Amino acid sequence: MTSQSDAFARSERPGRARARMARAANGLAIVLSVVAMLTSAPSRAVEVGDIVTLPSLTLLDGKTLPASAFKDRTVIVEYWASWCPFCAQQNPHVQKLYEATRGKPIQIITLSIDKKPTDAIDYIKAHGYTFPAGMETDAWQAALGKRRGLPELYVIGRNGRVLRKEVGEMFGEDVAALADYAGK
Repeated sequence: MTSQSDAFARSERPGRARARMARAANGLAIVLSVVAMLTSAPSRAVEVGDIVTLPSLTLLDGKTLPASAFKDRTVIVEYWASWCPFCAQQNPHVQKLYEATRGKPIQIITLSIDKKPTDAIDYIKAHGYTFPAGMETDAWQAALGKRRGLPELYVIGRNGRVLRKEVGEMFGEDVAALADYAGK
């Protein structure tokens, strides 16, 4: 015959096991949350002085610009959209900058935030732009963080440091002056 204390001890074991399982599940949830925070896009946009690592980019024409294309070059990144009137004002100046800096240690890339790549492709073709253009991806969002507006432009130095950030439309002479960052 079992005593009452033995029966009570046996009934407590499942409760203790459940409590341990709950603590383990909570601990795992915390660890997974921390991992998700560390591997996802930063909640804040990068700012001047921050160091970034740029990923490769699949261009709208299907070619891939590898991450190595940005090594030892100043990189100018512009976010735009086909429906953005301020982008429509700035992009002709970005095209002129692209043409003026060919052969210099500077890489210009533009990232569309359009929902459909066909909208971005049609826009580029309609305006005759030849600058490298791709779609914003999770990898680029992770590298540069949250956007604050359109157009948004970053100048990233050869060492990966953000040298300049502009949110909103820039005047033509200010876009042209970005050529001075070549090799920095």
